[in-house]
Amino acid sequence: MANNADLVVQIENLGAKLAEARSSISARFIGQPRVVDLTLTALICGGHAVLIGLPGLGKTRLVDTLSTVMGLNGNRIQFTPDLMPADILGSEVLETTNDGSRSFRFIEGPIFCQLLMADEINRASPRTQSALLQAMQEKEVTIAGEHRPLGVPFHVLATQNPIEQEGTYPLPEAQLDRFLVQIDVPYPDRETEKDILIATTGVEEAEATAVFTAQELLDAQTLLRRMPVGENIVEMILDLVRACRPDDENAPDIIRQNVSWGPGPRAAQALMLTVRAQALLEGRLAPSAEDVRAMAVPVLEHRMALSFAARARGESIHHVINTVADQITTVADAA
Repeated sequence: MANNADLVVQIENLGAKLAEARSSISARFIGQPRVVDLTLTALICGGHAVLIGLPGLGKTRLVDTLSTVMGLNGNRIQFTPDLMPADILGSEVLETTNDGSRSFRFIEGPIFCQLLMADEINRASPRTQSALLQAMQEKEVTIAGEHRPLGVPFHVLATQNPIEQEGTYPLPEAQLDRFLVQIDVPYPDRETEKDILIATTGVEEAEATAVFTAQELLDAQTLLRRMPVGENIVEMILDLVRACRPDDENAPDIIRQNVSWGPGPRAAQALMLTVRAQALLEGRLAPSAEDVRAMAVPVLEHRMALSFAARARGESIHHVINTVADQITTVADAA
């Protein structure tokens, strides 16, 4: 009982600290609370996130602010078509000393940090995009046969322009699956845009303040995994992920008729973590069916693909996922 009471206190304290981080981020990234919550979710779950939206919507500003608020050492890479893997990872150079001897010295690339902003990641070639695969999954890179660990913690927050923009390369499915969540950054509403205009065109701008340290973020990630998840929520997550696979025997018609391929086990793992974070951000001690419903689209949309016929009909992956999530969570609630 004492251990349970201690866990409750720790979760409540973390929830209060996250509320403070939210407030600090919102001082510079005005409006869009859902976007802020999802980026915080990715960090406290120990994962990576891809932010998708048109240029000028504040994606870069958000990541820069997160670096300050979460107390992380951050670097930024602007992805371009001529960017090479060595520009990200680093390389060995041959140096000649004063006595004439020669030796190789490794020069670290910008990936050696705690929070990496991969700006416009889909403007780089697939070869360069693949340089991030090992780093994102294993938190280390292999250069010249030597394993080199990255920062602790290590997170990638990538920004991506819509594929319809000229000069972009779609991210391969294997790399998209490495991102815990996809965060769609929409245009702000009129009142939010007015607030942005006033706040960013004056003599001074609001500054974000540090709320977490790197160690506190690591502790938060450990605590998150200790949060209890009810058996009904675990079953709900499994039902949802498996129902989104068109070849599953229990897949609903909307999936069979519209989806080419569905999410793998990593999607279920992501949901198990993100529903806990969603509950934390809402000030609750354990996730509910509403949290599963809320996290379904961010976790699943980049792990599924509509068929050509569905795209031709104008079907939306958001609509497909939300329909299935509503069906499954409603049935579970009724049971």
